[in-house]
Amino acid sequence: MSVIEWVGAGLFALALVHTFSTKFFERMAHRRPDHAGIWHLLGEVEVVFGFWAMVLVLAMAALQGTQAATSYLDSRNFTEPMFVFAIMVVAGSRAVLQLARSSVNAIARFIPLRGGMAFYFVGLSFVPLLGSLITEPAAMTLAALMLRERIFGTNASTRLKYATLGVLFVNISIGGTLTSFAAPPVLMVASKWNWDSWYMFAHFGWKAAIAVVINALVTTLVFRGELSRLLRTVPATEKNLPLWVGGLHILFLAGVIAFAHHPAVFMGLFLFFMGFAAAYPQFQDRLMLREGLLVAFFLAGLVVLGGQQQWWLEPLLRGMDSTTVYFGATVLTAVTDNAALTYLGSLVEGLSDSFKYALVAGAVTGGGLTVIANAPNPAGFAILRGSFEDEAIHPLGLLVAALPATFTAILAFQLL
Repeated sequence: MSVIEWVGAGLFALALVHTFSTKFFERMAHRRPDHAGIWHLLGEVEVVFGFWAMVLVLAMAALQGTQAATSYLDSRNFTEPMFVFAIMVVAGSRAVLQLARSSVNAIARFIPLRGGMAFYFVGLSFVPLLGSLITEPAAMTLAALMLRERIFGTNASTRLKYATLGVLFVNISIGGTLTSFAAPPVLMVASKWNWDSWYMFAHFGWKAAIAVVINALVTTLVFRGELSRLLRTVPATEKNLPLWVGGLHILFLAGVIAFAHHPAVFMGLFLFFMGFAAAYPQFQDRLMLREGLLVAFFLAGLVVLGGQQQWWLEPLLRGMDSTTVYFGATVLTAVTDNAALTYLGSLVEGLSDSFKYALVAGAVTGGGLTVIANAPNPAGFAILRGSFEDEAIHPLGLLVAALPATFTAILAFQLL
C-alpha cells in the first residue's frame, strides 16, 4: 500500500476524533475570545471532513504533485453533495413545508393521542417512510424543520431532544428502503444487483416500516407526559399561498428528485428555482442556503477522504460471512458512511444473496448512530443543532440516543 493511503487513513481517523470533539472547540471559543472565529469554525461539525479533506489534498500535492491531487479530485463523484444541497433548499421552502405540515396535521387527527403526541408520532413515522418516495434527504429536511417548530422550538427537555434526534436519524435511514431509489446505500447496489422497488419492499421495506412505527410509538409513549403538554400551535408566519405557487414548488421538487443522478439537470432546475424565489420573495421565507452549503461541504469532504479507505475496508468485508457482515456493517457504517460501504461491497464479485442482504441491511441499520453514518444526517444536524445547548449536538449523546431504535431495526431485519 502507498504512503498516501496511510496518510488518508490517518487523516480519516483524525477527522473522526475531531467529529467527536466539537464541544471542546466551542468551549475554546468562549475561553479565547480573541480567536473565537477559528474555534467556532473548527467546532462546526459540517466543516470537519471538508477541513481534513483539504489537508489530504495538500498532502497529496506535496507527496505526488499537483497533477496527481487534481486528478484524484476529478475522479471523485460529487453528485450526492450537490443533490443534498439542492433538495435541502427546495424542500425547505415555505410552500413545500406548508404542504408537508398540513399533511402531517391531517394524519395526526386520526391518531388517538393527546396534545403534541399525535403530531410527534406522525413526524417520526410517516415522514421517514415518505422518504422512500421523495428521497431520504428531502424527508430529513421536512421532518427536521417540522420538529424544530413544534418540538425543539418549545421548552422541550434535553433528554427529549436527543431521543428525538436518535429516532429520527435511524428511522430516516431504514425508512427509505421501501423503494430502490431513495436511500443512498441502496442506490449504490440496486442497479448492479438488479434490485427493483418490488424486491426492496418484499425483502426490506415492510420490515423497516414495522421498525419505524415501533420506534416512533415507543418514543412517543415514553415521553407522553412531556409531549402532551406541548402546545398544538401553527407558526404565526403561516400564510396561505396561491395554488399556482404551491404547484410550481412541487414541480421543482419532483424535478430535482426525478433527475437526482443527473447533476447538470437538477442543478439547472435548482437555479431556475432560485430565480423564481428571487422574483417572488413574498412567497418565500429564508431559504436554507447556508445550511445546505455546509452540509454539501461536509459530504464532499467525506467523498474525498472516503476514497482513500478502500484498501482496508474492502478486505475487511471480504473476510466476513453473511451473519458477521450484518453486524460488521452496522458498526462500520457509524465510522464511515453506509453508501460508501455498500458501494465497496458491490465491487466484490460472487457474493451470495444472503451476504448482499446482510450488507445492505446492516448499512441502513447503523445509519443513525453518527452524523457521518448516512448522507441525510448532516442535513438534520444542521437544522436542529441550534436548539441544543451552545448550538452543538454531542456525538456521544446522539450515539446513545440512537441505540434503542437501532436495536429495534436489528430485530426487524434479523428476525422477521
